[in-house]
Amino acid sequence: MKTISRREEQILASVWELKDSAYLLAIRDHLSRKLGLQWSVGAVHKPLLKLEKTSYIEAHMGGATAKRGGRSKKIYAVTETGLEALRAMKKEQEALWAGLAGIEIS
Repeated sequence: MKTISRREEQILASVWELKDSAYLLAIRDHLSRKLGLQWSVGAVHKPLLKLEKTSYIEAHMGGATAKRGGRSKKIYAVTETGLEALRAMKKEQEALWAGLAGIEIS
């Protein structure tokens, strides 16, 4: 399994959490709220394309809406391979932070 960047991990986790609402702008807004940083569309779009290319996520077109002028949204979903990558990243982080137990980082 390929190692993914921190940004890709954040986006992958957001897609997982958003479920059927995981489209580009929703992912950007979700990350901005959760992390307290303003994310640009490009900062989300490029990693989404890479995650899709590596089969960590898959996309399908949602229904067209009048609100979007009849255009459809591209909805993303985490694949089993992507879920395995998230689990691996969580395990790695837990192993790293376990060694810092009791140390206050401020």
